[in-house]
Amino acid sequence: MKKLDINWDGIVDSTGYLFSLAKSLACAVKNSPWPEYAEDIVATSGFAFRMWVSSDLCPSATSIWAFDSQKPWVENGGLICGYVGRYWDQEALEAERRLQAIDLIKKSIDRGVPAVAWDIGVPEWGLVTGYDDEREVLFTLSITGEGGEMPYGSLGKREIPILSVLTVVGRSEKPPQAILEGTMRLALQHLRGQEWSSANANGLAAYPALIRHFGDDFNPELSWNMEYFLGTFGALKYYAWKYFEKMAQAELAEIYKTVYEAWLNASVLKTSEDLSKQETRQKIASLLEEAYEKEKQAVEIMGSTVQEG
Repeated sequence: MKKLDINWDGIVDSTGYLFSLAKSLACAVKNSPWPEYAEDIVATSGFAFRMWVSSDLCPSATSIWAFDSQKPWVENGGLICGYVGRYWDQEALEAERRLQAIDLIKKSIDRGVPAVAWDIGVPEWGLVTGYDDEREVLFTLSITGEGGEMPYGSLGKREIPILSVLTVVGRSEKPPQAILEGTMRLALQHLRGQEWSSANANGLAAYPALIRHFGDDFNPELSWNMEYFLGTFGALKYYAWKYFEKMAQAELAEIYKTVYEAWLNASVLKTSEDLSKQETRQKIASLLEEAYEKEKQAVEIMGSTVQEG
């Protein structure tokens, strides 16, 4: 048996809704031999720029994308990863992939690094922090902060039965400038809507898809859903700001500081004022419009700086 002492301390989550994969990834890296990458990785993997919004504001929209892109996205940030996954239409591979994933997890735990996995405690990403071969259980840390146990046989077969396990296994020595350029390419691909072709609005298109729910399409029954999207994507913008600031990209850092503050203020308004009042909803919509215009500027700057591909 081996169990790591892991918690969420030190991971910046300004709204309490930071995207669970980004939060889990940052925590795994923070507890690896390469903690200096922990804050950067949320941006350099592209997650600081990613937004998905469904027409009915279903929270699952944030979890419908190409899971197996995690490995190349995270490796853009200068780390080396292991990955095992399985989608819904790959049931014939279930047992094989689950055994591969458990092996990957155990090797990571033996190195002292938690593994990032899907559907841990709640149907979100969380951490696997240990294992017990004798009892055949994994020790887990949910995004909600609750520790738990999961039988080996339940991995990838819980509430939403797909498998996704990512581990951090090394550092690639990728130069900072190459990481920066790759980050901009990932950001452009997503913000321009080139990354995923689901029915959900993604990238910049997510803005009008969300803003309309604070206008003509307002439905008070979706109040928590609006809070979820504001908090989830707002918390990510902090990491874009801090990464560009660290990399001395002054113009982009200033843009994303404004973007982050707009999303954060919108999130605070949602949780502190009466959403049934049109004035409150208009304030939130105006803040999102401001962020929308700023991210359009960011796309123009990044597009003139790097070549996509």
